[in-house]
Amino acid sequence: MNARPDPLVGTGVRAGYGATVVLDGITIAVPRGACTALVGPNGCGKSTLLRVLAGAMSPSAGVVAIDGDLVEQLKPREISRRLALLSQSPLVPEGLTVRQLVEQGRYPHAGPFGMLRRQDDPSIEAAMRAVDIEQFGDRYLDELSGGERQRAWIALALAQQAPILLLDEPTTFLDLGHQMETLELIDALRLELGLTVLVVLHDLNHAIAVAQHIVVVDGGRVVAQGSPSDVMSVDLLRDVFRVEAHIGTHPTTGHPYVIALGPGSSANGSTRRTDLTALR
Repeated sequence: MNARPDPLVGTGVRAGYGATVVLDGITIAVPRGACTALVGPNGCGKSTLLRVLAGAMSPSAGVVAIDGDLVEQLKPREISRRLALLSQSPLVPEGLTVRQLVEQGRYPHAGPFGMLRRQDDPSIEAAMRAVDIEQFGDRYLDELSGGERQRAWIALALAQQAPILLLDEPTTFLDLGHQMETLELIDALRLELGLTVLVVLHDLNHAIAVAQHIVVVDGGRVVAQGSPSDVMSVDLLRDVFRVEAHIGTHPTTGHPYVIALGPGSSANGSTRRTDLTALR
């Protein structure tokens, strides 16, 4: 009996904007039921890769498949039933309540003329309950704290009832406490609902804490992937993130953790410095 394919696969993906190539032949397979963290320096193509995998952007070469079916052959509504994408810092119209936002997640399942049906109500309520914001259903989004608002966006994605969840920097603009709450929530939802999660994160220690699989992107290519213990190394941090760092072992979890010691060295061994002469 053949094993099920990985739920989300990109093969030889090349994409960009105009003449600028951002992704240069990336191949990635997202393991089923795991949380995969996508990390790399600014501008390396993480968000672009997420959009291509979600079918929100077409690659100039290569293919993307969801459960073995090519994305280019699927209708947008079918993609939305299989995969939910939460973009970085999404904007919403003014005057929208939490419940009205979460309702948007049901439109891939809507009836004729895009109308929501009575059977959509339990899914909407369940999504809000899963992230503990059902008490805010009638509140306007701009009345919520940053952490509460992020939970509302995650509830929208859950209301789609898609088995694959893609998140682009879900902890951006949150304080440390809300960052940790959001990451713990994502991991709890993955376990309870059996989700496959792909999340873009800037903080390497957050990625190590929440992910079982890490993919490192640099210069539009995948340069390393595997478990946090296999991927994290002093050489990788120097070569990809341009920092000198110490990697230790967390006393509670046993996972590696990263302490940045300073900027990395240049090719000739000297530390990079900024010329401030013109500002004197």
